[in-house]
Amino acid sequence: MFSRWNWVAYGFCLVLNICSPDASGGLVQSCGHIIPESPVLALGSNFTALCILNETCLDFGNIYANQIIWKIKNRVVPKEQYREINRTVSSVTFNDTSSLATPLTCNILADGQIEQNIYGITVTVGLAPEKPKNLSCIVHQMSRFTFVMNCTWNPGRHTFLDTEFRLKYSWPEEVFPDCIPKGVNNSCTVNDIQFFVNTEIWVEAANALGKAESDRLVVDPVEIVKPLSPQNVSVSSGILPTVLKLSWENRISDAVMLLKFNIRYRIIGDTSWMEVPSEDTASPRTSFTVQGLRPYTGYAFSIRCMKEDGVGYWSDWSEEKTGITTEDQPSKGPPIWRIIDASHSPASWTVHLMWKALKPFEANGVILQYEVTVRDKSSLSSPLKKYNVTSTNHTLQLPKGTYEVTLIARNSVGASPPSVLLIPASNSEAPVKNLRTLPKHDKLWVGWTAPNNYVLKYVIEWCLVSSSSDCVIEWQIALGDVQGVDLKGIKPFKCYLITVYPLYADGQGSGQSVKAYLKQDRPSKGPTVQTKKVGKAEAVLTWNHLAVEEQNGFIRNYTILYKTIDGNETVVTVDPSKTEYTLSSLTSDTLYTVRMMASTDNGSRTGPDFTFTTQKFGKGEIEAIVVPVCLAFLLIVLLGVLFCFNKRDLIKKHIWPIVPDPSKSNIAQWSPQVPAKHNFNSKDQMYPEGSFTDVSVVEIEADDKKSFSEQDLKPFDLLKKEKSTSEGHSSGIGGSSCMSSPRQSVSDSDEGETTQNTSSTVQYSTVVLNGYRDQTPVQVFSRSESTQPLLDSEERSDDHAGGADSTAQRQQYFRQNGGQDENNTDRPCFERAKQITHANEGDLVGFVQLQVSGQSSQPLGLGMEKNTQEAALSSILQTYTEGQTVRPETVEENPLSVDDMPKSYLPQTVRQGGYMPQ
Repeated sequence: MFSRWNWVAYGFCLVLNICSPDASGGLVQSCGHIIPESPVLALGSNFTALCILNETCLDFGNIYANQIIWKIKNRVVPKEQYREINRTVSSVTFNDTSSLATPLTCNILADGQIEQNIYGITVTVGLAPEKPKNLSCIVHQMSRFTFVMNCTWNPGRHTFLDTEFRLKYSWPEEVFPDCIPKGVNNSCTVNDIQFFVNTEIWVEAANALGKAESDRLVVDPVEIVKPLSPQNVSVSSGILPTVLKLSWENRISDAVMLLKFNIRYRIIGDTSWMEVPSEDTASPRTSFTVQGLRPYTGYAFSIRCMKEDGVGYWSDWSEEKTGITTEDQPSKGPPIWRIIDASHSPASWTVHLMWKALKPFEANGVILQYEVTVRDKSSLSSPLKKYNVTSTNHTLQLPKGTYEVTLIARNSVGASPPSVLLIPASNSEAPVKNLRTLPKHDKLWVGWTAPNNYVLKYVIEWCLVSSSSDCVIEWQIALGDVQGVDLKGIKPFKCYLITVYPLYADGQGSGQSVKAYLKQDRPSKGPTVQTKKVGKAEAVLTWNHLAVEEQNGFIRNYTILYKTIDGNETVVTVDPSKTEYTLSSLTSDTLYTVRMMASTDNGSRTGPDFTFTTQKFGKGEIEAIVVPVCLAFLLIVLLGVLFCFNKRDLIKKHIWPIVPDPSKSNIAQWSPQVPAKHNFNSKDQMYPEGSFTDVSVVEIEADDKKSFSEQDLKPFDLLKKEKSTSEGHSSGIGGSSCMSSPRQSVSDSDEGETTQNTSSTVQYSTVVLNGYRDQTPVQVFSRSESTQPLLDSEERSDDHAGGADSTAQRQQYFRQNGGQDENNTDRPCFERAKQITHANEGDLVGFVQLQVSGQSSQPLGLGMEKNTQEAALSSILQTYTEGQTVRPETVEENPLSVDDMPKSYLPQTVRQGGYMPQ
């Protein structure tokens, strides 16, 4: 066995043996070859190839036919298709060449499993040509005397091979050169043509697999001519407004052939053509008059020609030429309609007349003006009203009634037939029935059922419904024998209001209306929902209808979708006419999310989410709690009031103590003989001007002590006893002069003792002032033993007084009980006493404080001064009991000035918050 390096060396030598050059520079020889060499095979046929090895390769490398491997485009052919013929020849067979590809190679697998290519060939697979079919020829006129023949045919299937086609033609006794197509395989043009001679024409196709010929065509070239179209075409108007005259030139000689013509025309702007009858143009000519045209209408014309006997081909159409017919009077009156506005005045109308411009074939010219005539049918004597209008509308102010409006359109030739519109006082005639609509492609069909009466015509109104602008009316008129029309110019997804009026000879019927869409879509937006009222278990939802521009179709229903945060969604369908709905069976104190969806025939749209929270308590629950509580509270209050009423004495004793009545004070018991009391039943008597109800005043002489007996001086014992008790406190009862301050006296005493005394006993005093027989007046005090508290108002009057204001408060109290003039509060005590005396001489009591000579600063009841005071007091009381009243007089011996005269105050309480005396 060779080593690996030996096999490499052997393969290298084999390659050199196959491809080594000889001395002349060419290949010495190949190890083999394949036969057939580059064959052309019919698609789907059988094919066998042979690979033959050279003897030199056999001797050098021990290579034999059993080592040959066949490949198709580097793909190994299965060995079942191999056959070893001898040791140098191997064959391969293909039953179907359709799978055969290029190249086909012969390879050797030498020792060491080295694969080496020996030889390769190119295999071409294709089809033989088919018989050409449908051979036809046309002779084209190139100029007035030049003609060429072009023949075409069907080459048949694709052969996948190079196939050559040749057009052959010949006379019976002469063969012309073949016409070879250039760049194509289905046509060829022959330039040398002779008329009036039969020519035989055929096609031949050939390739490597075979050849084929078409059927032979025998024809005279003059019979297959396609002439040039007429030239220099012109159009001119005729005498009549319905004719136009055409003229042209022919481009083929009459000696060659005679022609016939074909004329077509159309209205400018239209795409459909009309043709002149062929029999009218079947003879040779160069002009023609076209009749039956519309007045004042533009037309385009075109002409073609062919051989007169109809053999051959039509020429191309000539270039279009245009012309316009002359004017004629309008063929019909303009369609007219009206809109009546009766809102301005109940007795008159605003009539908006409107009409449509005539179509060109109806106007038959340029409309110069419109003539409007209005006649009042309710009054035959009313004159006609005529208006000349250049626009297509006119507004009239007419009283309510029945009118006939006539409209005429006028051009330069004449006037149109009149259009008549009847404006009745009311639409009393029968309306149409079963008004309906149906979309048809880009048009909206409107149909109705005719009423039983004869209808002259129908008026169909329509307008685009909009929430932001007025409805702009468009309209058209249909004849009385139709029951449906197509409305043009309708936009999709827009709502239209359509109304149909039947017009009769003597009036019109009321209009019937319907809304319609050409196409529908889902709404542009969804409704926005809100809550109107929220309860414990229900909520009232409200929303607004979508604007008509947002609906895009008929709203069939609203759908309400609501749920809690973690709950399932509930769906409720609502009628589209509603704008309010109540959700029930809700959970109290719960947050809900709700949204609303609007649906049309073509889809739905959902609005934004809205949240609300139900109430914790329902309607009436709070009242059911509050009302019983309030009733219970009122009951308790009522019971409390009844209890207080029954226990009023006890409550009054603790809260409102009994107010003492000064008239019942035991001050009247100071003397054995009690003076007459005042009548307190009368207010005038109770508070006479300038008098005091609680004070009695007598005049005594201070030195006349001997006139008093011991019995008369007994009241002084009480005075001395009380005085000795109050000596340690203050001179607030009368121990100070008018110039001294009661508050300062209180401050000198013991505060605790004062509080105790004033809370248990309130002292009352009667002060008597005057000298007797011009003697120096003495100061006399008398106290009561009353222990009853004074009025609360009196307590407060003293509590809130302070400093200099305390004197004013005491003077105010004195004014309340004595009627003193407010302007005299600053006068001296002596002057005030004197003023009171002069005010009422009959009843006035001199009320000033007496001051004993030489004893103003000492308390009463010491030594001789006490005896002197007792004697004076006894004399005073005796005189008082006897009803004697002495007026105060001025002391002559020891006269006192106003400044020296001591000032007197009513007795004050010892502590702040005490009672003022009454």
